[in-house]
Amino acid sequence: MAALQRRRLLGVSGLSRTVRALSGKNEYDLLVIGGGSGGLACAKEAAQFGRQVAVLDYVEPSPQGTKWGLGGTCVNVGCIPKKLMHQAALLGSALKDAQHYGWNIAQPVHHTWSVMAQAVQNYVKSLNWGHRVQLQDKKVKYFNMKGSFSDPHTVRGLTKGGKETIVTAENIVIATGGRPKYPMHIAGALEYGITSDDLFWLKESPGKTLVVGASYVSLECAGFLTGIGLDTTVMMRSIPLRGFDQQMASLVTEHMESYGTKFLKRCFPTKVEKLESNRLQVTWKNTDLGTEETDSFDTVLWAVGRAPDTETLNLETVGVKTNSETGKIIVDASEATSVPHIYAVGDITEGRPELTPTAIAAGKLLAQRLFGQSSELMDYDNVPTTVFTPLEYGCVGLSEEAAVQCYGSDNIEMVCLRERAQRILGLHFIGPNAGEVIQGFALGIKCGATYPQLMKTVGIHPTCAEEITKLHITKRSGLDATVTGC
Repeated sequence: MAALQRRRLLGVSGLSRTVRALSGKNEYDLLVIGGGSGGLACAKEAAQFGRQVAVLDYVEPSPQGTKWGLGGTCVNVGCIPKKLMHQAALLGSALKDAQHYGWNIAQPVHHTWSVMAQAVQNYVKSLNWGHRVQLQDKKVKYFNMKGSFSDPHTVRGLTKGGKETIVTAENIVIATGGRPKYPMHIAGALEYGITSDDLFWLKESPGKTLVVGASYVSLECAGFLTGIGLDTTVMMRSIPLRGFDQQMASLVTEHMESYGTKFLKRCFPTKVEKLESNRLQVTWKNTDLGTEETDSFDTVLWAVGRAPDTETLNLETVGVKTNSETGKIIVDASEATSVPHIYAVGDITEGRPELTPTAIAAGKLLAQRLFGQSSELMDYDNVPTTVFTPLEYGCVGLSEEAAVQCYGSDNIEMVCLRERAQRILGLHFIGPNAGEVIQGFALGIKCGATYPQLMKTVGIHPTCAEEITKLHITKRSGLDATVTGC
């Protein structure tokens, strides 16, 4: 009794560990920290096996004060609102085209940001509620708290108001994702700039906007802002869409320029200042000309990458290893960290694609391995994706650059192997509905499709996708690939 009394003096955290030591059992079979795509998928899958499951999720407001509900980046400040605003821009383009098809539409057409934003935000809130209901239906306990490790089986949850709850679990999954980076070395960046965490929740139009960065987030945002009629400029220091096929990346930016988006290439900002007019004056350097230039904007949007959201997790206390350069959690093929029974899925993991569908699939498979006697691992090869720029870019497999690096330029033709069966290594498509097109072809490539098989596939006419079944002119041939007829 004296020993037990001494342990009680350690406080709430010590008491929880004492209870576990005496009972030999943790409160939950699985605790998921992070209520985004991967975390929720893992939690719901585990609950279907009749296990006791809990989810801790808390959204730290952005530096500009923006906050949102359950569901993670994709639902709240990523894929979903992005696609809806992309669709709004496409509708604007269709209205301009409509007059050429006989429709009498007064020009110029005008877009009202507040109407679109309210509709998007209402839809997102309905998804937040849907996630809450799903967790309740599956008997998953939801804690709206920020989690941090006390020991390998114990997590301390803290509410916005400072109330503490201690949760113990046999298995813990970290799925806290990432947040946009701010270039802290640039004066005024944090005070006056926003990120994608804020853009979709703006009640009023961002007006004339400078988007800094060359990532897919940058180009997608710049694309739909241009599409709804806003004066939009992209500032990029080096190449667009790093990691994607560079021939396709160039086609994307060329089309965006013709569509009305301005580009400041090989430029980087040095400071942001607020003028008396409340506009933002941005100063930047042009590395090609060696000059310093300025212009004023209503909004500066930083799209310069994302950082893993690990700061408050207290990972070092329990020994979870991270990559010292990226800050991401190091996992093996089974999503296991350096600590037994602690796992990680999604954007927070090192070397994984930062994509919602892979996080969901990895989360489900992890739950099945933990509780469903499965041994199936997530396959991260040949994962398709799409960049939702005004003219969409969809791809699956290797870029041409990656294929050449892996196999050598002499062994590659049209991102296919030249020898033997001519297996397709990568497929890249720019055009309307690129995501829909690539989703179908992705199955074939996942199954090891070859170039001869692709050529035997009969196209659907007239479609954009049928052009993939007619790819017969290669770069090496030197012939003109311009399509001149059906």
